[in-house]
Amino acid sequence: MTLDCLIAGVILQDAEKMSIVLLGINHRSAPLSIREKLAISYGEEEKALGELKNIPHVREVMYLSTCNRVEALVNMKPTDTVVEELKASITSRGNLSPEEMGKCLYVYRDEDAVRHLFRVASSLDSMIMGEPQILGQVKEAYRLCVGQKTSGVILNKLLHHAFSVAKRVRTETAIANNAVSVSFAAVKLAKKIFGTLDRKKVLLVGAGEMAQLAARHLMDNGVDEIIFTNRTYENAVKLANDFHGLPVEIELLEEKLGDVDIVISSTGSPDCIISGEMVTMALRRRKNRLMFLIDVAVPRDIDPAAGKIDNVYLYNIDDLQRVVDENLENRLNEAEKAESIINEEVARFSEWFAALEVVPTIVDLKNKTEDIVKREMKRSHSWMKNLGGEERENIDILVNSIVNKILHDPVVGLKKESRDGEADSYVAVVKKLFKLK
Repeated sequence: MTLDCLIAGVILQDAEKMSIVLLGINHRSAPLSIREKLAISYGEEEKALGELKNIPHVREVMYLSTCNRVEALVNMKPTDTVVEELKASITSRGNLSPEEMGKCLYVYRDEDAVRHLFRVASSLDSMIMGEPQILGQVKEAYRLCVGQKTSGVILNKLLHHAFSVAKRVRTETAIANNAVSVSFAAVKLAKKIFGTLDRKKVLLVGAGEMAQLAARHLMDNGVDEIIFTNRTYENAVKLANDFHGLPVEIELLEEKLGDVDIVISSTGSPDCIISGEMVTMALRRRKNRLMFLIDVAVPRDIDPAAGKIDNVYLYNIDDLQRVVDENLENRLNEAEKAESIINEEVARFSEWFAALEVVPTIVDLKNKTEDIVKREMKRSHSWMKNLGGEERENIDILVNSIVNKILHDPVVGLKKESRDGEADSYVAVVKKLFKLK
């Protein structure tokens, strides 16, 4: 029996049977218009975690919010009531009706929840399979729930296992070779529109990882100049220094729109920062020369109305799916290898999790036999005191060896039944036969 099983068993000894549940939406189940309503603004993660943790019978919870998914991972008492309260809590954040959420929200339980998490961490469930950003986002979500003390034995074990699985997938398959990202897809789409990016000017709005990746891909594809702007000007300056670009203050955004051919926006703003009117004015200053706008933010940064203006091409994060699909065929064989790894690791974790149900009974059984041995050895003290130290030690070893061999088959049997999902009746019998609490 492993140490973490023993620790978890002690924690769960007086608790009811628990279940792992994962529920949420992603880019496959919900359109952008739904996802952007549920996306959490920066700084609101703690509040969301607190609301979910306060739901009765929820023991542990992690909340993951990215451009492509909003998911809650929960260790809880397995009742439909709790699941409905979790759904209601998530739905209320976007003021969505139950009907709207019912069409796009998925719920996975236990082994299916574990498999989904492993696939997410390994980037098999990403819009661009093999992209590396999602693992960092899962780790950040985990760090937050640890910091807010909403994780415990089960989620700690599960998340660390997920990180290990992701590492195995990247090490043992080529799924991440020539890895692409949303930023790469955006640059590839720009090349299709213009034919070449040589001597093109680009405005990058935002200074996060998406902007950094886009800048790198743009430089590799021969853009003439990159202008960086961000709400925090110092971050724009840093990126500009890293990529030999030009930093500008966010207040000059409207003015600079007329100077560039391509705009890629990826801020965390809750509202549009580029209006259709701003694009119209920029186009006039450009004498109607083509403008290419890519909005990879959730919620969106650019007013969708801008896409209806002549000589303006506007794409959002969902539009990039078509570009992404072109890369998927080459990854299918590697994805099959990755799925095999995940199935293997799901079985390993499920065995550990199932064993938790019988661990308290095994601990009680071993404790009772140890107490019996101690009492009987104490009663035999009068005649054992005449024995030498080595003889007493040999008797002690012999007695404990006999006890362990007697317990071996019941313990192995309990573990086997836990793996087969039939532990309840066997636990009850062992408790009754040995008069365990």
